[in-house]
Amino acid sequence: GFGSTLSFRVKDKSLIPKILENVKIIKFAESLGGVESLITYPMIQTHGDVPAEIRAKLGITDNFLRLSVGIENIDDLLADLRQAFGDNDEI
Repeated sequence: GFGSTLSFRVKDKSLIPKILENVKIIKFAESLGGVESLITYPMIQTHGDVPAEIRAKLGITDNFLRLSVGIENIDDLLADLRQAFGDNDEI
């Protein structure tokens, strides 16, 4: 019925490109106030210009992703995340 925002970390930052390149429904982009689901990598996007020590205090690490959940069907979004993560136990 409504969107939300959540953040999570993966075990290894080398998994970030795989996830960002493989999402299909969820778009890799910064939020522009739309209703679609977006995934961001704050380390280089929203907080790229923030000094490293401040990012660390805020918890913005190199293995941190933020997901803005839009109005798409939850089953479609979960399926998209599953296929983007693959069968990787490291995520």
